[in-house]
Amino acid sequence: MSKKTENILITGGAGLVGTRLLPRLVAAGHDCRVLLRSGKTAAAVLTAVSGDLLDADTLAGAVTGITTIIHLAAVFRSPDADLIWKSNLEGTRNLIDVAKRYAPGVRFIMAGTAHVYNSNQPHPGREDDEVAPQHAYPASKAAAEELLKESGLNWSVIRFPFVYGDGDGHLEELPKHVVQWHPAKRMSTIHHRDIFTALAIALEGKFDRRIVNIADESPTSIFELLGLIGIQFRFSAEPLNDPWHLQVDASLARSLGFQPIVRTVYQAVQEGLL
Repeated sequence: MSKKTENILITGGAGLVGTRLLPRLVAAGHDCRVLLRSGKTAAAVLTAVSGDLLDADTLAGAVTGITTIIHLAAVFRSPDADLIWKSNLEGTRNLIDVAKRYAPGVRFIMAGTAHVYNSNQPHPGREDDEVAPQHAYPASKAAAEELLKESGLNWSVIRFPFVYGDGDGHLEELPKHVVQWHPAKRMSTIHHRDIFTALAIALEGKFDRRIVNIADESPTSIFELLGLIGIQFRFSAEPLNDPWHLQVDASLARSLGFQPIVRTVYQAVQEGLL
């Protein structure tokens, strides 16, 4: 954990990850400023600033005087591909441009996604793999990563796998998205506690100018994940296509000091952390 107190701007502070990350950052002693659109609220906020990533003119006050940006805001599950691209790419572009003008020395940490990796990978996704995602969400996130890498800012990207825990309801939403999936398909996972674990390391600068995958220690099958929430998924002995899709290699993160506190989803169940 960073011993230095940071002045942090968080985007997406009212979202699934942000609402669980903010209290942990505040408890660690950081001065957190959260960017909120009109009508949004977030818990454990020391300072809230009104602004919209799609309106660059509203962002200058948000970034002035900060040392770190944690950029979580994104549109994920939406049928509106134009909205996904506009929010995830153009919103990031606006934030980068304003940071370069008003806070050029800032450390800019962006949340990425394991969905950028190609479905037919011959191994778990690695940070140096070429990526060419076809769907709007991962494609827009991959494009935003490139913008950040070329920005001249001190950047890092932390690619999240499936995020769960702390009562976020994400596991409970899974069944409607995996109806056609093979029950033996495995996904890498990460608990909200360990998003903070990774961010604490990133705040120390150990992830600077890197893309870093994070994950716990055991990818888990769809069959098992649904069983944890009391759903009996269908049986199948058919061959599994694309066996490494949505699994990531987190060895780089571990070499940089990342060790998950919640090592498996089964530990989360045993300790009441779902």
